[in-house]
Amino acid sequence: MNRLRTPSGPTYLRVVRASAWYDLVVTAGFATPWTYALVHDTLSSCGRALGLGALPELDPWQILFANLMGSVVVVWAVLRIVRPLPEHGLFDGVARTLFATWQAYALAHGVSRLLWLFFGVEVAFGVLQLAPWRWDRNADRAGNGGPADGRPLGTAGR
Repeated sequence: MNRLRTPSGPTYLRVVRASAWYDLVVTAGFATPWTYALVHDTLSSCGRALGLGALPELDPWQILFANLMGSVVVVWAVLRIVRPLPEHGLFDGVARTLFATWQAYALAHGVSRLLWLFFGVEVAFGVLQLAPWRWDRNADRAGNGGPADGRPLGTAGR
């Protein structure tokens, strides 16, 4: 049976924690309407100064979705900082693949080219967190151990 082999080692957990710190720093300002207004103005100014384009004017729907995204990402980041696990890296890598997909879609549809900066980081952390996971054709069929000890994912508690 093929099973997903969990990456082991402190280096992988440092990558998981580093991606969490990046998320916390970058998205904390999105978590409230007041801080998002400041982040929006700063990003728009930077985009104009760099010739990459400004963000659209603020509206209540944009603010709501920015706040929802910021709140969820902040909580997810704190979890990965406080208790980084290999599985958190796997799920974060999948989430970054989704984020990068929708960022690429937005870029293809004319949003500010400032998004390229964030897209590059999403792809980089996604690759760093997904690449170490491997399919193991010779997985331990007895099912002893669990993901935290380097055994195949899905064998914990058996």
